[in-house]
Amino acid sequence: MKLGTRQELLETLEKMAGTPVLVVGDLLLDRYTWGKVDRISPEAPVPVVQVVRMEDRLGGAGNVVRNLVNIGVKVSVAGLIGDDSDGRVMLDLFEDIDADYTGVVIDSSRPTVLKSRVIAATQQVVRIDREVLDSAWPEISKKLADFVAERIGPSRAVILSDYGKSAVTEEVLHALTSAYERGDLGLASRPLFVDPHPRNYDRYRRMSVAKPNRKEAEVASGRSIKSIEDAFDAAGILLKKWGAEIMVITLGEGGMVVRRADSADGLHLETMARE
Repeated sequence: MKLGTRQELLETLEKMAGTPVLVVGDLLLDRYTWGKVDRISPEAPVPVVQVVRMEDRLGGAGNVVRNLVNIGVKVSVAGLIGDDSDGRVMLDLFEDIDADYTGVVIDSSRPTVLKSRVIAATQQVVRIDREVLDSAWPEISKKLADFVAERIGPSRAVILSDYGKSAVTEEVLHALTSAYERGDLGLASRPLFVDPHPRNYDRYRRMSVAKPNRKEAEVASGRSIKSIEDAFDAAGILLKKWGAEIMVITLGEGGMVVRRADSADGLHLETMARE
């Protein structure tokens, strides 16, 4: 990495300090259990993990919140948790990083989404997921959408982190679309960044920037991506389908393509080798 590029990045991060950003999306609790394996269970051919330590981390949209807070951004978060001990753990984690979690709605009809990983040495032994993907009750969805609509104004940007776990409801998306139509959201005012999920491909209406990966872009656009040209075509389809201003499709080792709705041209950024 060139010194100038690094300096520009550091200056940009410094300017973001204190900037109010609203993060909306699915909240997950990531639980890690580390241990060691000395024997196989006599009950079944599986390893017996002797626990050494455990750690809970913010996952999903919560991870976005944590990353933003780490660079000095002032974050408000909106999402769903269950009325359970894991939900309270998540609220404690938000409090620890000084994130505003008044928009986290407690939904007693579902548990907090939990992903538990058991790791022996450096090998993941098993992952156990606990989640209910049923649609949120209307009153819960309205409460979440009302908070989102209220917090758009004081925010400089909005990030929609969609993991398909029921927090990104039709009402929430309507609140964002309505704000876009009023001019409260958009590149010219305050951008809306979307990390899309297949569950809502047909529900997205307006956004500033979307960032699907290759597989997601193929599914959403109906276009197989086997070349850079294919990626540009898929980006064009999604710009129209989702009412986006900028489409960024990540291609793994192939880098990424960027295309704007107001231009027929696109940009291909190759993956840079690490130093």
